[in-house]
Amino acid sequence: MSASLRRLAWCVAAGAALVFSGGCAATSVKPWDRDLLAQDKMKFVPRPMTHAVDQHVYFSKEGSTGGSDAAGGGCGCN
Repeated sequence: MSASLRRLAWCVAAGAALVFSGGCAATSVKPWDRDLLAQDKMKFVPRPMTHAVDQHVYFSKEGSTGGSDAAGGGCGCN
């Protein structure tokens, strides 16, 4: 790799890092909005017990597990 290509790659990488890091500075949560973000409905799994029961039912009926929190399939061939 020549020196000019290396320099160009470095400049592109540095520019991309500056652009992507600048986007994070624009997001700020106001103090009066924090109570809305702390509600249960804003969680990825709002009701963990209901989610666990649903996952158990799906696992029992399908005979396989995957895509959530466990590895392997229903065939027993981990």
